Amino acid sequence: MTRFAGSGPVLELGIGNGPLALALLERGINVHGIDNSAQMVARLRARPGGERIPVTLGDFAELPVTGEFSVIFAAKGSFFHLPTQDEQVRCFANVARHLRPGGVFVLDGLTPDETSLLADQGKVIPRTGDTLVMRFRRYDRSTQHLESHYVGTKGDSVRHLSFTFRYAWPSELDLMARIAGMRLRERWGGWDRTPFKPSSTYHVSVYELAG
Repeated sequence: MTRFAGSGPVLELGIGNGPLALALLERGINVHGIDNSAQMVARLRARPGGERIPVTLGDFAELPVTGEFSVIFAAKGSFFHLPTQDEQVRCFANVARHLRPGGVFVLDGLTPDETSLLADQGKVIPRTGDTLVMRFRRYDRSTQHLESHYVGTKGDSVRHLSFTFRYAWPSELDLMARIAGMRLRERWGGWDRTPFKPSSTYHVSVYELAG
């Protein structure tokens, strides 16, 4: 990320409690964030240095921020929390409006494998000690939605978490970029910049303005 950032500013979409943004801040990069969860932003504020990061509370599909950025990024698959194709396309378009000349939009995610998604409906995830985690998934091919439920037990306590993603293939992301006036600059198989191959299950995609 730092190779693109220069002196910034950098904008993280879905900043959450800020581990990546804080790491960039420690390297002297001017970091901003956007998130739709006031609770997560409060957790960021409670961390050392968190009060130094300007954060906009809102929907990053709409990007209700001002100014231009050298890097706008969505890490840990956060782009795919946008639940519809329209919202994902709108995010690309709004990112393009806020990129500096020469700036980049970076996002990461899993490369969808429908065969494994359809087969992996239920799984027990091994944990140490007396903790048991069960995962249940439901995949809707018509909308490309993956709904994951995690039920964890530890002693007498039970905890349930659920997540919904709208997956898109790299080729679909490339088309979204074209619609927004951007083009693919680089694609890696991981943040260590390993080559992206036909067998890659994960990608980091870097887009730039086409004009």
